[in-house]
Amino acid sequence: MPTSKHSPASCPPDSGVDEAIDWDAVEAEWGTRLPSDYQAFMATYGCGSIWDLGILRPLPYKGRPTQWFSTIADETPTIRHLWDESVAALGTGLGADAVLPWGDGCNGALMGWLTNSPDPDQWPVVVWARHGSPRWTLHTCGMAAFLRRLLLTEFDTNPLSDDTLWGNVEPFVHWREAQRRYFAGLDTLTGEPDPYADMYPADPREFVA
Repeated sequence: MPTSKHSPASCPPDSGVDEAIDWDAVEAEWGTRLPSDYQAFMATYGCGSIWDLGILRPLPYKGRPTQWFSTIADETPTIRHLWDESVAALGTGLGADAVLPWGDGCNGALMGWLTNSPDPDQWPVVVWARHGSPRWTLHTCGMAAFLRRLLLTEFDTNPLSDDTLWGNVEPFVHWREAQRRYFAGLDTLTGEPDPYADMYPADPREFVA
Protein backbone atom coordinates (compact mmCIF):
# COMPACT_ATOMS: atom_id res chain seq x y z
CA MET A 1 0.00 0.00 0.00
CA PRO A 2 1.39 3.45 -0.87
CA THR A 3 2.22 5.83 1.94
CA SER A 4 0.66 9.27 1.63
CA LYS A 5 2.86 12.35 1.98
CA HIS A 6 -0.21 14.56 2.19
CA SER A 7 -2.50 15.75 4.96
CA PRO A 8 -5.57 13.55 5.40
CA ALA A 9 -7.62 16.75 5.52
CA SER A 10 -7.52 17.32 1.77
CA CYS A 11 -6.92 15.74 -1.60
CA PRO A 12 -4.33 17.88 -3.40
CA PRO A 13 -5.64 19.15 -6.77
CA ASP A 14 -2.17 20.19 -7.99
CA SER A 15 -2.65 18.69 -11.46
CA GLY A 16 -6.34 19.50 -11.64
CA VAL A 17 -7.74 21.02 -14.85
CA ASP A 18 -11.14 22.63 -15.36
CA GLU A 19 -12.80 20.41 -17.96
CA ALA A 20 -14.99 23.36 -19.09
CA ILE A 21 -17.96 21.01 -19.49
CA ASP A 22 -20.96 22.06 -21.54
CA TRP A 23 -23.51 21.10 -18.90
CA ASP A 24 -26.45 21.83 -21.17
CA ALA A 25 -25.07 19.21 -23.58
CA VAL A 26 -24.63 16.79 -20.68
CA GLU A 27 -28.24 17.28 -19.60
CA ALA A 28 -29.41 16.77 -23.19
CA GLU A 29 -27.38 13.55 -23.43
CA TRP A 30 -28.52 12.01 -20.15
CA GLY A 31 -31.94 13.60 -19.81
CA THR A 32 -31.06 14.99 -16.39
CA ARG A 33 -28.78 17.44 -14.67
CA LEU A 34 -25.87 15.81 -12.84
CA PRO A 35 -25.16 16.58 -9.17
CA SER A 36 -23.62 19.95 -8.32
CA ASP A 37 -20.74 18.43 -6.34
CA TYR A 38 -19.74 16.40 -9.41
CA GLN A 39 -19.92 19.55 -11.54
CA ALA A 40 -17.70 21.35 -9.02
CA PHE A 41 -15.26 18.42 -9.08
CA MET A 42 -15.01 18.64 -12.88
CA ALA A 43 -14.30 22.39 -12.60
CA THR A 44 -11.58 21.98 -9.95
CA TYR A 45 -9.99 18.59 -10.64
CA GLY A 46 -11.37 17.34 -13.95
CA CYS A 47 -11.18 13.77 -15.20
CA GLY A 48 -8.40 11.64 -13.75
CA SER A 49 -7.65 9.54 -10.72
CA ILE A 50 -6.94 9.52 -7.01
CA TRP A 51 -4.36 6.75 -7.05
CA ASP A 52 -6.24 4.09 -9.05
CA LEU A 53 -9.76 5.37 -8.37
CA GLY A 54 -10.80 7.01 -11.62
CA ILE A 55 -13.32 9.83 -11.91
CA LEU A 56 -15.26 9.61 -15.17
CA ARG A 57 -15.82 12.49 -17.57
CA PRO A 58 -19.51 13.09 -18.41
CA LEU A 59 -18.95 13.27 -22.19
CA PRO A 60 -16.04 12.40 -24.51
CA TYR A 61 -13.99 15.08 -26.18
CA LYS A 62 -15.51 15.65 -29.59
CA GLY A 63 -13.55 14.10 -32.43
CA ARG A 64 -10.47 13.32 -30.34
CA PRO A 65 -10.15 9.63 -29.44
CA THR A 66 -7.82 8.82 -26.56
CA GLN A 67 -7.17 5.89 -24.27
CA TRP A 68 -6.38 8.02 -21.27
CA PHE A 69 -9.78 8.45 -19.69
CA SER A 70 -13.21 6.86 -19.45
CA THR A 71 -16.61 8.52 -19.63
CA ILE A 72 -19.93 7.90 -17.97
CA ALA A 73 -21.11 6.37 -21.25
CA ASP A 74 -18.20 3.91 -21.27
CA GLU A 75 -19.11 2.42 -17.90
CA THR A 76 -22.91 2.71 -18.02
CA PRO A 77 -23.51 -0.64 -19.79
CA THR A 78 -21.30 -2.43 -17.26
CA ILE A 79 -22.82 -1.02 -14.10
CA ARG A 80 -26.35 -1.55 -15.43
CA HIS A 81 -25.55 -5.12 -16.44
CA LEU A 82 -24.23 -5.82 -12.93
CA TRP A 83 -27.35 -4.24 -11.44
CA ASP A 84 -29.56 -6.38 -13.66
CA GLU A 85 -27.66 -9.50 -12.60
CA SER A 86 -28.35 -8.80 -8.94
CA VAL A 87 -31.59 -10.13 -7.53
CA ALA A 88 -33.55 -7.08 -6.34
CA ALA A 89 -30.35 -5.04 -6.03
CA LEU A 90 -30.33 -3.32 -2.64
CA GLY A 91 -34.07 -3.81 -2.37
CA THR A 92 -34.73 -0.50 -4.12
CA GLY A 93 -37.26 -1.85 -6.61
CA LEU A 94 -35.57 0.27 -9.27
CA GLY A 95 -34.37 -1.01 -12.63
CA ALA A 96 -30.90 -0.69 -14.08
CA ASP A 97 -31.75 2.53 -15.91
CA ALA A 98 -31.79 4.23 -12.49
CA VAL A 99 -28.02 3.76 -12.12
CA LEU A 100 -25.37 6.09 -13.57
CA PRO A 101 -21.63 5.62 -12.95
CA TRP A 102 -19.18 8.33 -11.92
CA GLY A 103 -16.08 6.36 -10.88
CA ASP A 104 -14.19 3.10 -11.31
CA GLY A 105 -11.02 1.30 -10.28
CA CYS A 106 -9.63 0.05 -6.97
CA ASN A 107 -9.63 -3.60 -8.00
CA GLY A 108 -12.59 -3.46 -10.34
CA ALA A 109 -15.05 -1.41 -8.27
CA LEU A 110 -17.74 0.74 -9.87
CA MET A 111 -19.22 3.78 -8.15
CA GLY A 112 -22.37 5.50 -9.31
CA TRP A 113 -25.55 7.35 -8.43
CA LEU A 114 -28.96 5.88 -7.80
CA THR A 115 -31.16 8.40 -9.61
CA ASN A 116 -34.11 7.96 -7.27
CA SER A 117 -35.00 11.64 -6.92
CA PRO A 118 -35.90 14.47 -9.33
CA ASP A 119 -33.20 16.48 -7.50
CA PRO A 120 -29.77 15.12 -8.52
CA ASP A 121 -28.21 16.59 -5.36
CA GLN A 122 -30.27 14.06 -3.39
CA TRP A 123 -29.00 11.02 -5.30
CA PRO A 124 -27.22 8.52 -3.03
CA VAL A 125 -24.05 6.72 -4.10
CA VAL A 126 -24.12 3.04 -4.99
CA VAL A 127 -20.99 0.90 -5.07
CA TRP A 128 -20.32 -2.45 -6.69
CA ALA A 129 -17.18 -3.99 -5.16
CA ARG A 130 -15.83 -7.00 -7.02
CA HIS A 131 -14.71 -8.74 -3.83
CA GLY A 132 -17.14 -7.07 -1.46
CA SER A 133 -19.65 -8.88 0.73
CA PRO A 134 -22.23 -7.79 -0.12
CA ARG A 135 -21.10 -6.63 -3.52
CA TRP A 136 -23.65 -3.81 -3.72
CA THR A 137 -23.84 -1.11 -1.04
CA LEU A 138 -25.80 2.13 -0.87
CA HIS A 139 -24.51 5.30 0.80
CA THR A 140 -26.74 8.24 1.64
CA CYS A 141 -24.26 10.90 0.58
CA GLY A 142 -23.10 12.53 -2.62
CA MET A 143 -20.04 11.73 -4.69
CA ALA A 144 -17.72 14.29 -3.03
CA ALA A 145 -18.78 13.27 0.48
CA PHE A 146 -18.29 9.62 -0.45
CA LEU A 147 -14.71 10.28 -1.52
CA ARG A 148 -13.97 12.26 1.64
CA ARG A 149 -15.46 9.58 3.88
CA LEU A 150 -13.50 6.88 2.05
CA LEU A 151 -10.18 8.71 2.35
CA LEU A 152 -10.73 9.62 5.99
CA THR A 153 -12.19 6.22 7.04
CA GLU A 154 -15.50 7.81 8.06
CA PHE A 155 -17.55 4.77 7.03
CA ASP A 156 -18.07 1.97 9.52
CA THR A 157 -16.29 -0.34 7.07
CA ASN A 158 -14.46 0.17 3.80
CA PRO A 159 -17.11 0.29 1.03
CA LEU A 160 -14.52 -0.98 -1.47
CA SER A 161 -12.83 -4.36 -1.38
CA ASP A 162 -9.45 -2.69 -2.03
CA ASP A 163 -7.82 -0.94 0.96
CA THR A 164 -5.49 1.26 -1.10
CA LEU A 165 -7.38 4.50 -0.38
CA TRP A 166 -8.95 3.49 2.92
CA GLY A 167 -7.53 6.19 5.21
CA ASN A 168 -4.79 7.08 2.74
CA VAL A 169 -5.11 10.42 0.96
CA GLU A 170 -3.27 10.63 -2.35
CA PRO A 171 -3.13 13.58 -4.77
CA PHE A 172 -5.45 13.74 -7.74
CA VAL A 173 -3.70 13.24 -11.12
CA HIS A 174 -5.45 14.61 -14.19
CA TRP A 175 -5.41 12.24 -17.15
CA ARG A 176 -3.34 14.71 -19.22
CA GLU A 177 -0.66 14.70 -16.52
CA ALA A 178 -0.80 10.89 -16.38
CA GLN A 179 -0.29 10.81 -20.15
CA ARG A 180 2.63 13.25 -19.95
CA ARG A 181 4.29 11.08 -17.30
CA TYR A 182 3.79 7.95 -19.37
CA PHE A 183 5.62 9.38 -22.38
CA ALA A 184 8.35 10.75 -20.09
CA GLY A 185 9.02 7.27 -18.69
CA LEU A 186 7.53 8.13 -15.29
CA ASP A 187 5.07 6.26 -13.12
CA THR A 188 1.69 7.74 -14.00
CA LEU A 189 0.51 7.73 -10.37
CA THR A 190 3.60 8.89 -8.49
CA GLY A 191 5.56 10.84 -11.10
CA GLU A 192 8.71 8.95 -10.10
CA PRO A 193 10.98 7.27 -12.68
CA ASP A 194 9.45 3.99 -13.83
CA PRO A 195 12.11 1.28 -14.17
CA TYR A 196 9.76 -0.69 -16.43
CA ALA A 197 8.89 2.17 -18.79
CA ASP A 198 10.82 0.70 -21.72
CA MET A 199 8.61 -2.40 -21.57
CA TYR A 200 5.47 -0.41 -22.40
CA PRO A 201 4.45 0.15 -26.01
CA ALA A 202 4.66 3.65 -27.44
CA ASP A 203 1.25 5.10 -28.18
CA PRO A 204 1.00 7.45 -31.15
CA ARG A 205 -2.32 8.96 -30.15
CA GLU A 206 -2.39 12.72 -29.86
CA PHE A 207 -2.64 14.72 -26.72
CA VAL A 208 -5.95 16.49 -26.31
CA ALA A 209 -5.37 20.23 -26.17
